Amino acid sequence: MKADITFGIHAVSTLLKRDPGRVRRLLLLQGRLDKRLQALVTDAESAGIPIKLVPRAKLDELSQGVHQGVVAETAALQAGNEQDLERLLEGLEGQDQPALLLVLDGVTDPHNLGACLRSADAAGVQAVIAPRDKSAPLNATAIKVACGAAEAVPYIQVTNLARTLQLLQQYGIWITGTAGETDVELYDADLSGPVALVMGAEGKGMRRLTREHCDQLIRIPMAGEVSSLNVSVATGVCLFEIVRRRRVAT
Repeated sequence: MKADITFGIHAVSTLLKRDPGRVRRLLLLQGRLDKRLQALVTDAESAGIPIKLVPRAKLDELSQGVHQGVVAETAALQAGNEQDLERLLEGLEGQDQPALLLVLDGVTDPHNLGACLRSADAAGVQAVIAPRDKSAPLNATAIKVACGAAEAVPYIQVTNLARTLQLLQQYGIWITGTAGETDVELYDADLSGPVALVMGAEGKGMRRLTREHCDQLIRIPMAGEVSSLNVSVATGVCLFEIVRRRRVAT
């Protein structure tokens, strides 16, 4: 089975609480055992997970990032597939809360993926969907930036995004894409009911075929000199406007 790593205190803590069965071994920085790391030790020992003290150079080599003195060696966190998506959609039918999905078209930076997953979890998104090709992998960097959201929100990669959008429409989900050239602003758009928010890659935006399968296009109004936002920031703005609308409507 392929090995992977999760690093950083918050990400490892969330993993130990939500999915300890994935953790093969916990590596801790030699000579440091403060209160936060001791809490990880307690959780790992309760789950029967081996613990090893290692020098900083070893943690630096494994994480390639800010590890905060802890790295968990794990079974790889796998992205979902089309079958997982269909099961999720069937489970969403009949629920009181309308579906809220996030679709990332061409987002290739793992940092942006992790940040989008974090915003998605905070906004109550049921799944994040992306094409299998030309999309960020669910690697250690994405998992670290997500701060626990990667274990909480399904990340589903599909072979054909246009066909997947058609499937969502069959389940009554309104496909709302973001595009800078549309006249419809976020705060004026119809965001009621089940929604799949589609965010395109920075610079290029959504691909043509993705755009053609959207039910509506919206844009975030920009008051300054900057013409666009980072995709993860724009995702948070749009998701929480949907959340705000739903709270006002109830």
